[in-house]
Amino acid sequence: MSFETTNYRPTPLPDRREMTDAAMVEAARTHFDAMATRHSVREFCDRPVPREVIETAIATAGRAPSGANQQPWHFVAISDPDMKARIRAAAEEEERAFYGGGAPDEWIAALEPIGTGASKPHLEVAPWLIVVFAQRWGTRPDGSRYKHYYVPESVGLATGFLIGALHLSGLSVLTHTPSPMKFLTELCDRPVAEKPVMILAVGHPAEDATVPAAALNKKPLEEILTVIGAQTETT
Repeated sequence: MSFETTNYRPTPLPDRREMTDAAMVEAARTHFDAMATRHSVREFCDRPVPREVIETAIATAGRAPSGANQQPWHFVAISDPDMKARIRAAAEEEERAFYGGGAPDEWIAALEPIGTGASKPHLEVAPWLIVVFAQRWGTRPDGSRYKHYYVPESVGLATGFLIGALHLSGLSVLTHTPSPMKFLTELCDRPVAEKPVMILAVGHPAEDATVPAAALNKKPLEEILTVIGAQTETT
């Protein structure tokens, strides 16, 4: 499907939410409280996850904003054990090279508090893997290409929507970015226009799941926010 158009045609806002200031504050705080319980885990159990949950979460990702509304993303959801095993084997091969000298010492030192290593059993244990692809260009019906704009930004937004949707559905998610990731294009049988960006391992945490203590250290609001202009305090 091509999203190119030569004419601007405005349409009335199809969905409008009217909330009082107090209701907005409450909704914002409720959402923060829910998202504050999101943690990256590496130990999953094999409890199945309904396909409908995964599909609905990906549909939510598809509602993300994107440059020129080109929606330059594709998601491959994998539950097949053989495919997950192949992805794990390929990913661990890259990871062994990374941890075995391919990465700068400074990078390895930065990862040490997180406790990561070359072994990636979660890629097989988690009931679902979702591979995120970025579409670098689109194709017209005649086979010619057209450029996609703001691809990294757009795919990042969609992936954020996806992780949030999965968390609010009661699932744990681990982001994984083996380097390089070209093997995913072949394994998932995706076209050359698409670049693999990330693997999401999705499922329920194991009973003995842990998180790195360092991962609980989040920057306070005053370090990540600057407000310029008139301020209205709400209590």
